[in-house]
Amino acid sequence: MVQVSSIGVFPLLLTLSLLSQTTRSIEKAFFQDDPRLLYSLLTTQGHVYISLPEPIPFSDQISPQQAFFFFRRVTAAYSTFEFYADSELPILAKAKSFIFKARWSFKNKRNDNQHVFQVFFHLSRERPPTGGDHPLPWRITEIKAEPL
Repeated sequence: MVQVSSIGVFPLLLTLSLLSQTTRSIEKAFFQDDPRLLYSLLTTQGHVYISLPEPIPFSDQISPQQAFFFFRRVTAAYSTFEFYADSELPILAKAKSFIFKARWSFKNKRNDNQHVFQVFFHLSRERPPTGGDHPLPWRITEIKAEPL
């Protein structure tokens, strides 16, 4: 009986470990204002939906490459001074997707105005391409934010 339950626990622990790797990489991308690192976390199988409020008003479904250029413009204008997960575990979990919620504090590089967003990252598990595997199986498919 113990062996059966421990077999069921292993996939869950592996999933949470890989998810934790991905969320730490998201935190690192924002802390370092690094759009290249964020780009490496975006879906490779379709578009990314991004919706941000003022002072970065943007809402559209774009390719990962367009998202890279968008976040490169964002990091050129704004600097992160705080980014952290609101909880250790995702707020919504399904078999192949999670929502990671974080708090992002940043300031305008020109005038030092500070802003705080609550950001929701929809992470989906992607199927590896034929003959290969992704180093991070969880990819960002959606980024939504609301001001705090």
